[in-house]
Amino acid sequence: MKAAVDQELCIGCGVCEGVCPEVFQMNDEGLAEAIKAEIDQEVLEEAKQAQTECPVEAITIE
Repeated sequence: MKAAVDQELCIGCGVCEGVCPEVFQMNDEGLAEAIKAEIDQEVLEEAKQAQTECPVEAITIE
């Protein structure tokens, strides 16, 4: 599975990075980005939790 962050929606709150730093990090512009091409099975639940907690629904996981 892969994660993506819609940069147009992201407000840079950092929730995703706090919940799942193995998959998400804040970039130089202060917005979140997915840093892994494939989400490891061990952190998939955390990545999905980050998606759920995103206040602007900027994260997709497919």
